[in-house]
Amino acid sequence: MNTAFSTLIRTASHEQHMEAETSTFMSDLLGGRLGVEAYARYTEQLWFVYEALEADAERLASDPVTGPFIRTELLRRGALERDLTHLRGADWRATLTALPATEAYAARVAECAREWPGGYVAHHYTRYLGDLSGGQIIRGKAEQTWGFARKGDGVRFYVFEDIGNPAAFKRGYRELLDGVRADELERQRIVAECRRAFALNTAVFHALGEEFPLTA
Repeated sequence: MNTAFSTLIRTASHEQHMEAETSTFMSDLLGGRLGVEAYARYTEQLWFVYEALEADAERLASDPVTGPFIRTELLRRGALERDLTHLRGADWRATLTALPATEAYAARVAECAREWPGGYVAHHYTRYLGDLSGGQIIRGKAEQTWGFARKGDGVRFYVFEDIGNPAAFKRGYRELLDGVRADELERQRIVAECRRAFALNTAVFHALGEEFPLTA
């Protein structure tokens, strides 16, 4: 196969990626048409996904397939918890609830973490590289719309303090993808799981859109 695996993943999942980015909920959120409650609710849903992604990080770090991708500078759960404390108060866990779409998303991530290293890599890629890229747009809009301190509490999820050069980091990450230990069939399965990851994420956006519809 002449095409780099990282390029294959990016092009194969492009349509699903665009659908997620242009969902009604995300468009309304970034357009400043929704209140901070919608942003807080979205942040809650992210916590469930990253709990599933990072719960087994220590074990996955020793796996030959997933190990190279487990980087402490990427881990987001602690930042999310700090944001939720700011958004919901110190007892945020007491009111934390997952939408059914979020439960399905987190369950699939956890299943891959337990049973399928290649599938876990697919979810790792779709989440963390998205956070490093488009996530910065969300951070900027949140700071502007709801007055969060720049890179402060409320938007720390989007701040990667230990990654000094995001562009170089992403290049290195794509090189890891290109060298992933998988044959052709397994690579096709990983690409399919990337599509599934975007679809699961989009389902969460749709559910949030139903919870926060714009009134005429």
